[in-house]
Amino acid sequence: MGINLNVNQTVDAFSEQVIQQGATGEDVVELQARLQYIGFYHGQIDGVFGWGTYWALRNFQNEFGMKVDGYAGDQVKNMLKERTQYHKDFVRENIEAGRSFTHYGGMNLEDQVNYDTRKEQKRQDSTTKEPSQQEADTEQQKQDSQQSEQQQSPAEPTDNQTQTEQSTVEETPIEPTSVNVPNGFSQNDIQLMAQAVYGEARGEPYEGQVAVAAVILNRLQSPIFPDTVAGIIYEPLAFTAVADGQIYLTPDETSRRAVLDAINGWDPTGEAIYYFNPDTATSSWIWSRPQIKQIGKHIFCE
Repeated sequence: MGINLNVNQTVDAFSEQVIQQGATGEDVVELQARLQYIGFYHGQIDGVFGWGTYWALRNFQNEFGMKVDGYAGDQVKNMLKERTQYHKDFVRENIEAGRSFTHYGGMNLEDQVNYDTRKEQKRQDSTTKEPSQQEADTEQQKQDSQQSEQQQSPAEPTDNQTQTEQSTVEETPIEPTSVNVPNGFSQNDIQLMAQAVYGEARGEPYEGQVAVAAVILNRLQSPIFPDTVAGIIYEPLAFTAVADGQIYLTPDETSRRAVLDAINGWDPTGEAIYYFNPDTATSSWIWSRPQIKQIGKHIFCE
């Protein structure tokens, strides 16, 4: 199953706008595709500048000695154009077809497309469908009145006009294909984690708030803990905020942002699954855990 593209064709399509979190559309598609080309972005190329795109961009800026701010201005765009290629026709065709695909450099583009055979067959059927019986029944009527219609209707478009119209259709701006919700986590999960972060770590430095969220996520990956966000947070004696009721406080936007940063890959703890406040901890067991680092008032442990 093939797709029509020239693998050597690259297109510079960035507009003059500074691309930042919350943006959508063609510029974001190109940004994601170019970041993926050199291995910084591993998510879906969907034209939505979410947290995954944000951290990929920051890592790219850090790697190439630029100001790390998560904004794609002229310096970022020029560096991406210098270091990457962007196969616009390939990206556009697969987005419009609803296919799952990637855009990594050094790989055959055709091998980076996951074809859903049922969808492809449906698309092909829709483009090769035989005329319906009703269409066949009315064909004679159309032929009978053809002369009259030609006199009353505009002339048929020329080949050049048809090509121009097709080109216009092909250049229809790409619409975003998803919303910025991290894969695998419901809004309830994010809300509950934000409440835990707010109850456990408000007043801590921002890195410390991300760290608390990261511990919850690290426990999700561990076989010794429950396998849901709610199960981890409400596990007996697991979190002080649950015991003293602070889990039910309304979290602020900083807590929610800390959760999203952790979900999108920031783990300041070094894969810790425990933490404690050395000024208030009374359990000899928690003191026995191998310590990784201290962030703010919390010590994070293996």
